[in-house]
Amino acid sequence: MLSCAGADRLQTGMRHAYGKPQGVVARVHIGQILMSVRTKDNKASIDAAVEALRRAKFKFPGRQKILHSTKWGFTKWTKEKYTALRAQGRLYDDGVGVQYDNLHGPLFARN
Repeated sequence: MLSCAGADRLQTGMRHAYGKPQGVVARVHIGQILMSVRTKDNKASIDAAVEALRRAKFKFPGRQKILHSTKWGFTKWTKEKYTALRAQGRLYDDGVGVQYDNLHGPLFARN
């Protein structure tokens, strides 16, 4: 419905107002991670990512926190532990993550 001269936006009014879905949403819980970003390990890259996330959080309802993790990439190990495990040959590539070889089971058998 367009009204008035120069109307440049379409207004929906009460159209589709009977409980029908109109868009795509995601249900999230308190404390759930919404976004993760990997950057290079230098101050300029980290500052740029924090600023981008700070600007992006205004697009979401509610409060969001920006946290800087000490983990290496999307793994569960710190940088020191990751490099030590990689040097020992205990980590295997698996897409964007890694598999941990605990020297038991099928991963151990393939060596």
